[in-house]
Amino acid sequence: MTGGLEGYDAVAEANAQKSVLAIHWSRICERLKAEVGEVEYRTWLRQITVGPVEEDEITLYLPTRFLRDWVRGQYGDRLGTLWNAEVPAIRRVELQVARPGSASATPPADGAAAPATVAREEAAPRAAAPAPVAEEPRQAEVRSDLAAPLDPRFTFDTFVVGKPNEFAYACARRVAERPSSPGFNPLFLYGGVGLGKTHLMHAIGAELLREGRVSVAYMSAEKFMYRFIAAIRSQSTMEFKEQLRSVDVLMIDDLQFLIGKDNTQEEFFHTFNALVDAGRQIVVSADKSPSDLSGLEDRLRTRLGCGMVADIHATTFELRISILEAKASASGVVVPAKVLEFLAHKITSNVRELEGALNRLIAHANLFGRPVTLEATQDVLHDILKAHDRRVTIEEIQRKVAEHWNIRLTDMSSARRARAVARPRQVAMYLAKQLTSRSLPEIGRKFGNRDHTTVMHAVTRVTELMEQDPAFAEDVELLRRMLES
Repeated sequence: MTGGLEGYDAVAEANAQKSVLAIHWSRICERLKAEVGEVEYRTWLRQITVGPVEEDEITLYLPTRFLRDWVRGQYGDRLGTLWNAEVPAIRRVELQVARPGSASATPPADGAAAPATVAREEAAPRAAAPAPVAEEPRQAEVRSDLAAPLDPRFTFDTFVVGKPNEFAYACARRVAERPSSPGFNPLFLYGGVGLGKTHLMHAIGAELLREGRVSVAYMSAEKFMYRFIAAIRSQSTMEFKEQLRSVDVLMIDDLQFLIGKDNTQEEFFHTFNALVDAGRQIVVSADKSPSDLSGLEDRLRTRLGCGMVADIHATTFELRISILEAKASASGVVVPAKVLEFLAHKITSNVRELEGALNRLIAHANLFGRPVTLEATQDVLHDILKAHDRRVTIEEIQRKVAEHWNIRLTDMSSARRARAVARPRQVAMYLAKQLTSRSLPEIGRKFGNRDHTTVMHAVTRVTELMEQDPAFAEDVELLRRMLES
């Protein structure tokens, strides 16, 4: 009986010590809030839990290694000072990552437990439920239930590489070959709409699943938010967290969608930390770099920028031609080079729109059995081309013609009379007369202060050559359509 009383006294003493520590910690937290501010406290310090005191050292727990290291570096000395002022016997503070299943820690002063710790502690009441299925089937369920399907068309083999996207492509390849490589976790891809971010993410997922080595979950940020809200409504947030945090690779597309959605950002932040700390790979895409995503919490932007950040630049003319050539070749429809060049010149901002335009041309050719021509292209794509309508300037005409015939722009106004220079100059004058409202003297002044009769001669000469030489006429017509549409 005595032993039983001694055991009871020991438990009572331990509980009393916890209560006293909780009171001290509550006072320290109030001082920290006053010093660093509510936002800073909530971001970094609220998740601390108080552990045991051994001799002159107290242990404080944090849910992840990242938070532990950050707090140690930024607030470690201050925590030691505050604890010593509150309890003089405590001279040192030890910061550790919360141990799985630990139940000895005192909750945070404001009652908010760290999400990672909650995930462990709340698992116990669910023990009476039916036992979960084996790990591998559960991972397969994560892929089918949480993740959006991967598009089989988006692979590394179908991704056309050029200078604007070669770095992002190389980073994506590296992650697909060796997930969680140092320096590549997280991988953050950013760029404008329709430049290939989603294609690369699907390619990473396809490659990893093809190898069969890891479990992959891909979803848009919007779907992440809706899944999170649904989990809250159905009171299954723990299941949602456990599913996401069990995957080997998590890919979130269009992260900018989370701007202004604070609760979802916080959940993503903790999921992010849990996965990275567990050595899992994260791939994220957005339309801007982490530092430019105003509206995301600072702590999240900091974490997103700590891995590999790869941007995808706007496409060049050469890359657009390569993309169109690959797409046309795969379709089996003959698309003349002049048409591809025309499209590459006209649709410059969006690869998705560029491919969509070619798809429409190919479908039109297949449905009506007609060849693809420049005339048909302008007719079929009139709505797309109309969206790119703008006023043509003489300077733009000179630049396009100089690029087409590979001469210097200064040759347009020079005194050189060599045919290799004179002929393109005449074409530029002809197009200036056709596409602008400028008078002949005004056009002449733009070409090195030439007389209006020189412009008249150029227009007449180009008209004659177009009637005599179909190839020359096609070149001039191509330039006109590029400038006009």
